[in-house]
Amino acid sequence: MLAEEFWDRWLNKRGGPVGGWLSRDVAELFREAEEMMRREFEELYEKAPKELVREKTLPDGSKIREWGPFVCGYSITIGPDGKPQVREFGNVKPGTRLGRPRIDIREEREPLVDVVETDGEIKVVAEVPGVEKEEIKLYGTETTLTISVETLGKKYYKELELPAKVNTKETKTSYNNGVLEITLRKRKDEKFKGELITL
Repeated sequence: MLAEEFWDRWLNKRGGPVGGWLSRDVAELFREAEEMMRREFEELYEKAPKELVREKTLPDGSKIREWGPFVCGYSITIGPDGKPQVREFGNVKPGTRLGRPRIDIREEREPLVDVVETDGEIKVVAEVPGVEKEEIKLYGTETTLTISVETLGKKYYKELELPAKVNTKETKTSYNNGVLEITLRKRKDEKFKGELITL
């Protein structure tokens, strides 16, 4: 049964189960919410990169569309200064356009990343599941770190502004069960342009 038919039947039961105007107002709210969700899903479908939309054939021969993965989240940690640090991750970015909510969808997923600073090091922990170690590319300068993966099934990209200058020549890395750990030594000497980091 379609949602429209459901609400029409519900309202026609002698004023609805709650009675009179209240049930009509509630039904109208549900109709408006349903219409808003339909519009948002249409916009999501139109903006989704083609690589995130697939057609699948079911055993009975019928076809359905699969979307995704769509990931949107926030990580909140307390920094060394005692202030909360909020970081976004995923491939869906909420925003606004002319005062109206809008959604930006990218093919590359921004991994969940945590940055921990100690006296002599900066440790970066990133979740990049579903890829091989050799597929991860790291690029570091004295103030930034870029993590990227480009495979047929998975794409990740994150550029981090580091809390202190580092020496990428003294970098330690490990990758296990989808978790990438990068330990960078803080820099004390002359300027450095940047280089690829080997995993």
